[in-house]
Amino acid sequence: MMRTLLLVATASAALLSHANAQEKAFPAKLEAHAVLPAATFVEPPKDAPASLATSAKFTSSDYHRAEDTKVAGRDGARATGLDMPFDGQPIQGFSGIKKMDDGTFWSLSDNGFGSKINSADAALMIHHLSFDWDANKVNRLDTVFLSDPNEVAPFPIVNEGSQSRYLTGADFDVESIQPVDDGFWIGEEFGPYLLKFNQNGELETLVETKIGDKPVTSPDNPFLRLPGNPATEMPAFNLKRSGGYEGLASAPDKSKLYGLLEGPIYVDGEVEKVDGHPALRIIEFDVAKGAWTGRSWLYPLAEGGEAIGDFNMIDDTHGLVIERDNGAGSADEACDDPKSTATDCFAKPARLKRIYKIEMTDEMEGGPVRKIGYIDLLKIDDTDGKKVQGGGEGYYDMPFVTIEDVDIVDPTHIVVGNDNNLPFSAGRSLDKADDNEFVLLEVGDFLKAE
Repeated sequence: MMRTLLLVATASAALLSHANAQEKAFPAKLEAHAVLPAATFVEPPKDAPASLATSAKFTSSDYHRAEDTKVAGRDGARATGLDMPFDGQPIQGFSGIKKMDDGTFWSLSDNGFGSKINSADAALMIHHLSFDWDANKVNRLDTVFLSDPNEVAPFPIVNEGSQSRYLTGADFDVESIQPVDDGFWIGEEFGPYLLKFNQNGELETLVETKIGDKPVTSPDNPFLRLPGNPATEMPAFNLKRSGGYEGLASAPDKSKLYGLLEGPIYVDGEVEKVDGHPALRIIEFDVAKGAWTGRSWLYPLAEGGEAIGDFNMIDDTHGLVIERDNGAGSADEACDDPKSTATDCFAKPARLKRIYKIEMTDEMEGGPVRKIGYIDLLKIDDTDGKKVQGGGEGYYDMPFVTIEDVDIVDPTHIVVGNDNNLPFSAGRSLDKADDNEFVLLEVGDFLKAE
């Protein structure tokens, strides 16, 4: 089945390659800028296990518990100025955003500290936000901690023996969110799974990922087991670690969800491609039926693109996708040697941080979407002086390794935010953990582009 999908996609790519050949850059202007300091924490719920009172206890290089010693946050060789463990739970790492009708937003914190093995004391949570653009502030209106009181997860969770059964970053890697009338759909990366929570943050549904009849499995899937004998063939998986649902979009009528994987699927040892470029799957889910439809599209990465950060629909057939490389920091402060361990330069500076407008029609199903154009997040017009940090004379930039929040605000504006990977990312400054930055961008021509 997957081989058939690949051949169909390749054939479709040949027919549609001309549509992606002329990627047009559109201007973006900074209208407003809001910052939440990196070191922003919240207390866990009163009925949470004692282990969640502190966090990041397992972030040392050998993953051993560290409570009486301090572990320095680092971005490669560079210290970020924050030490672990933390008192409380860090708000940090916003990954996915959705605007509500009242002008507020829902977002979620990433799974914790970057991996399954070090995030067992990171509580999973979603946040109701508003922005005071005039005061450059992010307001946290509410935080909902995610839990599994009804034992929906078909595997043991970290807090299996507790009454509250709060979920952690060792259970799921939550990355994308879509609020609905009775709760929230969330895309995660360990399964990868599609998760449905009620308004109280209680898990109601877990959906395993399939394209047609073929499962999609990551190396962090809880049911993947290493063999007891090293000579035995390793278990099969077809998605790289941290390659799951970085993006989760919704049809305007909320009848369908579109999960966009962060990494390409492997078929016979090779990643799926369009015109020689790795391509990521967008997989369609029928909300009423609670099942995958079997339909999917391919999102081809640009030259230099390595992953996506977020995905939201504009209308029935157009969407916004953040695409990025794995670099961070300004090219003006790049090390001479990309393998350098110097602390006074960026070894791998940011080169490609974009938001694409795409078209995704029924006729394109099985093949690539059309990339209409993009805005460059490394060169945003700021001639009006709206920024509070970053950029340079007349411009603002987002040189963060991960930018994981985008949604349309109105016909001429979008909101964009970064995931600061607390306390491991320092792309804004050489020696300081990145803050959470959100910007309001005027992009009228981009949103109208056809």
